[in-house]
Amino acid sequence: MLNHYFFTSVTRISDLEETPFEITRLPFSDWQAGDYVSTMTQDISGRLRNIELPNGRMAEIAEGEHLIGALGVRAATLEAVGSWASAGEDLSLDLMTPAGLIGKITSKSPFLRSPVSLDYIGHVTRAGKKIQMTDFVATTDTAATSGSNAFSLPIILIIGTSMSAGKTTSARTIVRLLKQAGYRVIGAKLTGAARYRDVLSLGDAGADIIYDFNDAGLASSICPAEQYRTALRQLLARMATEQADVLVAEAGASPLEPYNGLTAVEEVGNNVCFTLLCASDPYAVAGVSSAFECEPDLVAGGAANTSAGIELVEKLTGIKALNLLEKSSIPLLSKMIINKIENWQRPEV
Repeated sequence: MLNHYFFTSVTRISDLEETPFEITRLPFSDWQAGDYVSTMTQDISGRLRNIELPNGRMAEIAEGEHLIGALGVRAATLEAVGSWASAGEDLSLDLMTPAGLIGKITSKSPFLRSPVSLDYIGHVTRAGKKIQMTDFVATTDTAATSGSNAFSLPIILIIGTSMSAGKTTSARTIVRLLKQAGYRVIGAKLTGAARYRDVLSLGDAGADIIYDFNDAGLASSICPAEQYRTALRQLLARMATEQADVLVAEAGASPLEPYNGLTAVEEVGNNVCFTLLCASDPYAVAGVSSAFECEPDLVAGGAANTSAGIELVEKLTGIKALNLLEKSSIPLLSKMIINKIENWQRPEV
């Protein structure tokens, strides 16, 4: 009997939906992050049962469905923590994000519904060779050594004090105002755990081109720093081939978490003309600014939701804060960003 597979959005960079493959059980010692695997859904009662398809659409799954995703790692401060490496002898796994990030959850917020549990069926293979996300990444001649140097656009960098701090919402606002000003915009998410929704929303806001770390062959950006650095350089080299004026880049979670946010900031630093820090509260602004020994150009997010929050941010740090959900803030935001873009000159490296 032929199996009907649900392909999750981590497979969107692959040809798995169009080209035949086999499923082969491999010993645990052969498993790696980024491997495409076949799993079968188990207990779904009361669980998060929606998955994200390659086009970004959500679909509800039932028990006994065959699902193709990728092994990876997640370390979400407000939701769940897990890794493919934490699988036990029974090789039971969990759907760690709806996008198909697969591993074994070891810690979960009590406020988060349990994920769908999965049985490992086997690895996706062709001619006896396992298929990985990196098999579908187009590289350039300069990517491995100088991808960040080859990238010459100014960057609006959006970082946060934590996940769910308002980064993607702020990124959409910035994309919209840049499009209204006539710029051709790339929207990108440089770090995080697999989820196509966020970067798709930048396209909905008007970004002409969108990328994320999945396009560099990573199911999540939790990996050794040098592996991530190489992947990011490949991604930047691809972006450098696009006809665009500016990159709006979000670093998911916060730069101090294990998602390689700090590495991302280091790699793109010479191109950053404006940094927006989205913070959950005013005191977090002071903490992140101190940890990075740098000062953002603007603070937004929950810390700036009210006039009291804005006043406290400015009192504690001296940094300007704006509530970007208020229409009255947009003219000043636009003026600040466009002034930075127009006066930006990339330092010699």
